[in-house]
Amino acid sequence: MALTEKRWFRIMIAIILFLLIMFLLNVNNFLLEPVMVLLKTIFLPFVLAGILYYLCRPLVTYLVKQKCPKWLAIIAAYFAIILFVYGIIKLIAPPINDQLERFVDNLPAMISTVMDWAEYVQENRSTFPSFIQDAFLAASQDIESRLQDNVGNIANGILGVFGVIGGFINILFGIVLVPFILFYMLKDGQRFSTSVTAFFPKKKKENVLAILKDMDRTIATYIQGQMLVCLILGILLFIGYSIIGLNYSLVLAVFGMFTNVIPFLGPFIAVIPALLVALFQEPILVVYVAVVTLIAQQLEGNVISPNVMGKTLNIHPLTIIVLVLTAGSLVGIVGVIFAIPLYSIVKVIVINILKIYRTA
Repeated sequence: MALTEKRWFRIMIAIILFLLIMFLLNVNNFLLEPVMVLLKTIFLPFVLAGILYYLCRPLVTYLVKQKCPKWLAIIAAYFAIILFVYGIIKLIAPPINDQLERFVDNLPAMISTVMDWAEYVQENRSTFPSFIQDAFLAASQDIESRLQDNVGNIANGILGVFGVIGGFINILFGIVLVPFILFYMLKDGQRFSTSVTAFFPKKKKENVLAILKDMDRTIATYIQGQMLVCLILGILLFIGYSIIGLNYSLVLAVFGMFTNVIPFLGPFIAVIPALLVALFQEPILVVYVAVVTLIAQQLEGNVISPNVMGKTLNIHPLTIIVLVLTAGSLVGIVGVIFAIPLYSIVKVIVINILKIYRTA
């Protein structure tokens, strides 16, 4: 067999060509600028529409199986979304708004308490051990230097308000596009696989179709499961915070529900404001908040998630930590949120390609 016909040689050539293309694009990155602008514009609408698509698809599929016309099933899905949002606004928004108003009213008292603590430490720091005095002095100098370094950014921040307004308009425009994108996803979503396989030879179509089905199942499991898990966790936190009498329990539970979307780091981010509120309300509540959070997270990690999401993702905890930290360093919060589903998709593709390679 000639060297050019060997599979490993072809793979090496493909990798070299891919790296060469990436290098040329990096050198001539101005060519990608219009593409990047387009991707930034459509990224949010497509992500929101994609999430809603996987949440609405089971309802549309069920109604179609019951001999309901597809256009009517899609309208029913839209009606379900509107009803859900209306319920949230009517039932949850008022108490959240009330708790936020009370929090804003109590914020000056909290700040005053912090200032009193700082003043007490400043006046009595000579009574503390030397290493604590050194740490306090270093922290004070660091805060002072950071304030001085950022004074010059205030003007830029004021001027940047106009940029924020422009970004808000773009986001609003993107959200308006979501219903239209969602409609065509629900209407023609099943044709996507057929359209993709049309670009491959006949003998490869079955393999490509299998990969696409695995990817679709993985994404659906992650989105549907993650939403359900976050909702259950939020309910558990609200019940626990209400039992111990923690102020702003609903706001803190909703915050914990949303931060749970962030893998690994979400629970740690969620508990910080709850601990601070407990500390200002009554110090002993800090222990109760920690216990409630620990119980809720243990139930979520060992009971809820395994039963809701199953073993479809099957990602080792150490892998999750590495992915989250790496994605956070490279891309920021967006990378942290999307690291796990993207890794799951890549994992599905690689596993299927290796399976095809071994059976070929």
